[in-house]
Amino acid sequence: MEERENIRSTAREDAARESAVLQLVLALHPTAVTLEELARELGEDTSGGREDVERAVRDLAAAGLLHRSQSLVLPTRAALRFDELLER
Repeated sequence: MEERENIRSTAREDAARESAVLQLVLALHPTAVTLEELARELGEDTSGGREDVERAVRDLAAAGLLHRSQSLVLPTRAALRFDELLER
């Protein structure tokens, strides 16, 4: 039972981190940022924090919300459109 709670807790933490990364990338758009800049802006500039940010970027890219171009991270058109719709 405890293991199941740990998995849920980790999933919540991952979702919160993904949300923070996506919100920051959208807020900074059209400025492109690197993974290192994202980690620093989010206060996660330790090696473990950078790995967490990198995992969030990877998962958001897999979901079609972020695009990685070499070392830069950019929002996809779908993410930009969603952000535009939320602002209405």
